[in-house]
Amino acid sequence: MKSKITRTALFMTVALATGLMLAQEPAGGGEYKFNEEKLSCVTPEQRTQMMMDIRDGISLLKSQNRLAYDGQRRGSHMYFSWPIRKADGVEYNDVWAISGYLDHNPNYPNQLTDYNCGTTTYDTESGYNHMGVDIYTWPFPWLMMDNNEVEIIAAAPGQILYKYDGLFDRSCSFNNNFWNTVYIQHADGSVVAYGHMKNGSVTTKSIGEMVEEGEYLGIVGSSGNSTGPHLHFEAYTEIEWNGEGQDVLLDPYSGPCNSLNDDTWWQNQKPYRNPNINAALSHNAPPVFPACPNQETTNASNQFDPGQMLYLSVFLRDQEAGTSLNLKLIKPDGTFMYNWNYDLTDHYSSSWWYWNFNNLTIEGEWKWQVTYLGQTVTHPFNIGSLGVGDENFNATAVYPNPFKDFITISSNQTVQKATVVDMLGKQVKTIANTPEGIREINLEKLSNGVYFLILESDLGHRKTIRLIKE
Repeated sequence: MKSKITRTALFMTVALATGLMLAQEPAGGGEYKFNEEKLSCVTPEQRTQMMMDIRDGISLLKSQNRLAYDGQRRGSHMYFSWPIRKADGVEYNDVWAISGYLDHNPNYPNQLTDYNCGTTTYDTESGYNHMGVDIYTWPFPWLMMDNNEVEIIAAAPGQILYKYDGLFDRSCSFNNNFWNTVYIQHADGSVVAYGHMKNGSVTTKSIGEMVEEGEYLGIVGSSGNSTGPHLHFEAYTEIEWNGEGQDVLLDPYSGPCNSLNDDTWWQNQKPYRNPNINAALSHNAPPVFPACPNQETTNASNQFDPGQMLYLSVFLRDQEAGTSLNLKLIKPDGTFMYNWNYDLTDHYSSSWWYWNFNNLTIEGEWKWQVTYLGQTVTHPFNIGSLGVGDENFNATAVYPNPFKDFITISSNQTVQKATVVDMLGKQVKTIANTPEGIREINLEKLSNGVYFLILESDLGHRKTIRLIKE
């Protein structure tokens, strides 16, 4: 018994010395549910209209002698790249999760089989079986939609057959609205529909024009039958358009229960479960997720007073049961204030967790570091006075300040990144990777008020400067 007590005392001493904490529970968070009611995102009438539009586009281009591909399969099929990406300046680690694959079980309701023999798909009592891949945005989907932060891009080169824009894009439930969309045909005759785009975001290219792989098509939105911003990606190997043959649906994933095709159509097929840290952030209050379709309030901030209550969060994709997060709160001198693990007991397609602290009093740049299944994301934030940067970056200045439209940066180092945030911590402008460094910033579109300019140099130094626009 004496040796056990000694070992326990020794462990507690080491824990206090290293900042190790035992299983600190989060102050809040949990599962984020997308399309919880499993509502269909394309009605039978809308799919009929979609196929008519595709056929009309093929016939029109054929009649004009502008049809690039005759629809005949020759040789190997097309391979798709991932159809969404972060817009420039978005600092989240990643921005998507999957709520549903194609349903290979024709029976219904709740008789589900995805390509991997799982149930990450859905059907309805009316007989709808999901016929595409639903990729939703995470975290803060409405905020990212409103700020144009997640782009839909062409998964392969091809020709635009048809498109819609100008339709309502803040849908929250089943309705009869049609979606903003682009339909593209590829050299092998396959056709992909990109659905639910944001109103006014659809590519300005016209029917018949060509697109390259990775080319911008629109912004992830919530037009049509939709419960929130997401991309519905639906593909066909062949389209019947001249009275011969039939439409042939495609599941681009390779798996043991794919009843449509044997091999993958992805250049790099992503894992069925793809756990990921989408973001690690700091806040001055917990994030707020209001009722659809209202924009989320992130309460994000990177600047805090000593002793101020702050909240440190992590946003996950495909949280796996039986795994754990490693969480570190790192002082300005690089030592740990806290270092602990948090065990995850459930599988969620997306989740979020946050912890709160009010005992951070050492001034300087702190780091919130999250590690999950071998991936580490580090988020810096500042405690103490603004404008106090690394001593090697002290010569950096901004003028004029207060300013009206433009600011000029004077520095003895090359400024590689500049981020402007408002008083709530929301990023309003980001410039990065300018070849000769950032020397001038146009802020004429900002409203009058107080902002913070975060500068990062090529040597890894960082400085925050208070700006006033008048």
